[in-house]
Amino acid sequence: MATRADAASAVARPHDIGSEMGAASRQDPARARQRPLPDPKPLTEHGPARIIAMCNQKGGVGKTTSTINLGAALVEYGRRVLLIDLDPQGALSVGLGVPAQNMDRTIYNALMERKTTLADVRVPTDIPGLDLVPSNIDLSAAEVQLVSEVAREQTLLRVLADVRDDYDYILIDCQPSLGLLTVNALTAAQGVIIPLECEFFSLRGVALLVDTIDKVKERLNPSLEISGILATMYDSRTVHCREVFSRVVEAFDDVVFQTVIQRTVRFPETTVAGQPITTWAPTSSGASAYRDLAKEVLAL
Repeated sequence: MATRADAASAVARPHDIGSEMGAASRQDPARARQRPLPDPKPLTEHGPARIIAMCNQKGGVGKTTSTINLGAALVEYGRRVLLIDLDPQGALSVGLGVPAQNMDRTIYNALMERKTTLADVRVPTDIPGLDLVPSNIDLSAAEVQLVSEVAREQTLLRVLADVRDDYDYILIDCQPSLGLLTVNALTAAQGVIIPLECEFFSLRGVALLVDTIDKVKERLNPSLEISGILATMYDSRTVHCREVFSRVVEAFDDVVFQTVIQRTVRFPETTVAGQPITTWAPTSSGASAYRDLAKEVLAL
């Protein structure tokens, strides 16, 4: 598993990065890592689900976009997927066209009310096989209320037990912080995908995040592993972007997915449309990238 030392070695001072005008500056290091990906094998039965937390305490790095589109791509390969919106901002719900702000029951009720289960609050999306547990601003109260609960870090894990056999994958979209809700997600998950914008300041938070993951693994969830680091908002035309990506690969090696998510105007369009890119623009490069990511996740 990646350690904080690995993360720390990825974080260089800006002028250090700029001074390393090596091969990574002259060619695209992401393209150099591309290898053929095997087609996923069809399933004969469903469940129990593998639980993956999409986590990064820095906002705006593509967590929600990746949760939606990875989930939709996994469904295309015959998997049943449940998406959990664990962010009080409810961006995941908005991105799928679900009016969570007007809903009476959300993930908050499932976490805080004994008589409410995830099955009671989950809703189907427009994509068969892809379900959503929505969130709204009510969830912000859970962070405070959970503090006084017994075994507060395992609350989400207990709630997920009721629906885990119904799905092949459960993807949790975490809020941009390392608070109690995020710790709940890490305690419930078997794997963590870290979306990482290819920009220097995104690197700086990786060490803290990896340290938190290590602590959760040691104290709460021994089976937790980093499934992979996903480079997002990648632009091969800029030297800085290529060098940041090379630095991450140097530190984490095979933990970094070979799939990279390029910058494209298609992603903001899908948010407005309330659809994944795989249905809104199925032939786009973004849709192709998330299908490749789904292949890598299925091969883990």
